[in-house]
Formats: sequence, C-alpha cells, structure tokens
Amino acid sequence: MPDDSNLQRQSLPAEEGSHSWTFLTNHAHVLLCLSKEHHDTLREVAHCVGITERAVQRIVADLENAHIITRTRDGRRNTYKVNPDAALRHDLESHKTVGDLMKMVLRDE
Repeated sequence: MPDDSNLQRQSLPAEEGSHSWTFLTNHAHVLLCLSKEHHDTLREVAHCVGITERAVQRIVADLENAHIITRTRDGRRNTYKVNPDAALRHDLESHKTVGDLMKMVLRDE
C-alpha cells in the first residue's frame, strides 16, 4: 500500500490496451492534497495530482465557490482550510460529507 503521508503522484501500471483512470476526480485529489498540506503551493499540488497548475487554480476556485475550502493569505503564500462538514455534491453521495471522504481515503496520523 502506498504511503499517503507524502501524497506524491503514484499510478499503477495499466494493462496493455487499457485506458488509465482513477475512481476519484481531480477535484477530490486536489482537495485531499490541500487537506494534508495546508501550505502547499498550487504548483506543488499540481505535481502531486499530475495536472497543470492552471487546472489546479480552476479546481481551487470551484472548491472555494462551493464553500468546501477557504483560502487565507499568509505572507506571500495562501493557507487552505477544508470544511469537513460540506456535503458531497452528487446525489448518490450527498448524504456523506467531505470529512467522511477524507476519513475513508486518508489514514489517521
């Protein structure tokens, strides 16, 4: 099992002829990175998730607009705080919260 304390991008080898995919979206991956490392730069989050910095900026804006994260300026950097009580957005999982997702995916430290 991969060590999630660093949350570096790791992928399993794809079978020949298959497409690479994951169960969680990039929005979930960005959220999980920000929940572990509140002071990561967006460039570091982009590297962790394996997407562009611009894509991370759009996702962070989406998460802020949905009140799932808040951003606070800390000198020259931003600090991100996750709202664990925010409901998940799809009807199939709307009875669960962001905190439930984080507990399921991230190990207790």
